[in-house]
Amino acid sequence: MNDRASILRSALEQRKALVVPGCHDALSAKIVASAGFAAIQISGFGVAGSLLGKPDVGLVDMKDVLDIAGHIVRAVSIPVMADIDTGGGNAINAAAITERLIEMGVAGVNIEDQVFPKRCGHMEGKQVIAAEEMAGKVRAMVDTRARLGADIVINARTDAFAVLGLREAIFRANLYLDAGADMVFLDGIGTRADIERAVRDIRGLLSVNLMDAVTGVKTELLPVPALAAMGVARVSIPVASILVMHKALTDFFTALHGSPSGILAGETHRLSSFMDYTRAVGLPEYRALEREYLPATLAAK
Repeated sequence: MNDRASILRSALEQRKALVVPGCHDALSAKIVASAGFAAIQISGFGVAGSLLGKPDVGLVDMKDVLDIAGHIVRAVSIPVMADIDTGGGNAINAAAITERLIEMGVAGVNIEDQVFPKRCGHMEGKQVIAAEEMAGKVRAMVDTRARLGADIVINARTDAFAVLGLREAIFRANLYLDAGADMVFLDGIGTRADIERAVRDIRGLLSVNLMDAVTGVKTELLPVPALAAMGVARVSIPVASILVMHKALTDFFTALHGSPSGILAGETHRLSSFMDYTRAVGLPEYRALEREYLPATLAAK
């Protein structure tokens, strides 16, 4: 049994709007964990940008998704939720990927009901598959989990709100819960009233995506305590890490290129110190291992 999956499940079942930020690689995951958050999710939007420099339109190979998930799980001790987009194909593919994630120690997984190739949930032009087909994917994942005696949390996302409206999104959410999903996610949901109705009418745990802690994008930006009071189980902030990285790198290298001297002397506010960074990625621990196991002539002083 995966202890991290059980920890995640217990936290979500409290329905206290567990904040689960997104990360796009192992380093961003370590930073989120060090900030004190109790769980983390992998952002498909962020992975597409960081790995390929491309938009989130279904271009990332599933092998890369699994490889990155493995790196992130090993990098942090808190529960990690993976993002497998549409599940890599049909229900059989979704089941096979679920088995791989369980073997890695992933605590939770997000799967969505978009047509492949998918789009980021806050982009225009989305389409959804038949609800029954998505329910079959969920059942296949649930059966795989049971066969392996695992506890991975299955979060079924529907993108029907933007395409077919709130009523259909709630119908699909309940169908996916009936199929065995542990939590559902209505992506791109609009207002406070929409969220309140969803909490009331959905027969299980609900996740709300604020997309970005600053703008909210398509979803009304509500304080986390207000969402907790409604009974929302999870609040995801999936793309902040990649947007912060893009902004920071753009600002730094634009300033560097525009500097008459070709350097940014004294502007230490733009970057971490070398010591802070190497400490964050564990260099002192590796130096200690060198002193323990390497000949004295080879170990760093």
